Amino acid sequence: MSDHTPALLPDPTLARERDLDALAGLLPFDARERLAVLLTDEDAATLKHLARSGMGANTLRALASDLGYLEAWCLAATGHPLPWPTTEALALKFVAHHLWDPAERESDPRHGMPSAVEDDLRARGLLRVAGPHAVSTVRRRLAHWSTLHRFRGVDGPFKAPRLRTALSLAVRANRRPRTRKSQRAVTASVIEKLLTTCLYEHRLVDVRDRALLLVAFASGGRRRAEVAGLRVEDLVREAPVLRDPADPDSPTVPKITVRLGRTKTTTAEDDARVVVIGRAATALLDWLALAKIENGAVFRRIDRWGRLGSTALDPQSVNAILKTRCARAGLDPALFSAHGLRSGFMTEAGKQGVPLPEAMQLSQHRSVQQATRYYNEAEIDQGKAVRLIG
Repeated sequence: MSDHTPALLPDPTLARERDLDALAGLLPFDARERLAVLLTDEDAATLKHLARSGMGANTLRALASDLGYLEAWCLAATGHPLPWPTTEALALKFVAHHLWDPAERESDPRHGMPSAVEDDLRARGLLRVAGPHAVSTVRRRLAHWSTLHRFRGVDGPFKAPRLRTALSLAVRANRRPRTRKSQRAVTASVIEKLLTTCLYEHRLVDVRDRALLLVAFASGGRRRAEVAGLRVEDLVREAPVLRDPADPDSPTVPKITVRLGRTKTTTAEDDARVVVIGRAATALLDWLALAKIENGAVFRRIDRWGRLGSTALDPQSVNAILKTRCARAGLDPALFSAHGLRSGFMTEAGKQGVPLPEAMQLSQHRSVQQATRYYNEAEIDQGKAVRLIG
């Protein structure tokens, strides 16, 4: 073979890449190639099993990515692939390598992730942060590591008291500030600014984006995957309701019940449902009528010539639509993302004095702690405590 002939991937790697083709709709091509190198045959088989079991696309994508990272980290840190089951000592090493105190490292270079491990992960394009990892990232990878143990039918060390204590201490020592998925919440006032960019009632893209923004916000701050996955079959048009329930003479407004199906916090069997009324319901009905959509995906692709496609938007497109509308409204797109619709809904509920249980019923938050983080911040902004000295 010539020195200039590119080396071929070993047959096992090619076989794993073919196995991962079953996940082609979930994993980008470049990620699939990288995972084929990092993952073992057993890893690929586990991911295929999870895909067939109906695991949510976003969850499976994150799990596959984290599994690839864990395999690469373990190989760099120990010289061996991940053991199944893993040991408590290896899980403790993972925590020590990813959650550490920068101040301590200044006096002890051995504190934290060894430079050889860091260099290896950076060379693979798997490590981009400088300093300790985000606590949420470490917790997520440990949770996925534990999930993979369960699916392989083996016990892991993830409930061991020493590991929990070490994680708690490491979190306390970690000084990296928590970053939000959307720096700014997409509150009602932001929504109104975005709607001013959807001016043309006869243009498909404007009518679609108006309906998308209103429905995503008014239905409890839906996640982008839930918005993209919405189907006509999930909608039930109900009898009109009073705009102001306290006023029997109030005009009536449209009401639509939306079946969410499988979400991040519910399964299809949970039959989770939310309601939209008023402007959001009207905007949704206007969109379906103008686009002549009677079944299938509600929010669909529209090409540059304004032609409606038959396929649903992907979740990334929901994010892109929001950012595009922010730019047109004179807002900095870098400060907003689709997750801001969710935090914005809870923030607005707090501002307007909506009881937390009522807001959570619509947002479908399971964690009171997560929901109250946005809700309480809004209350603090409006309160007297922050105005004690004028």
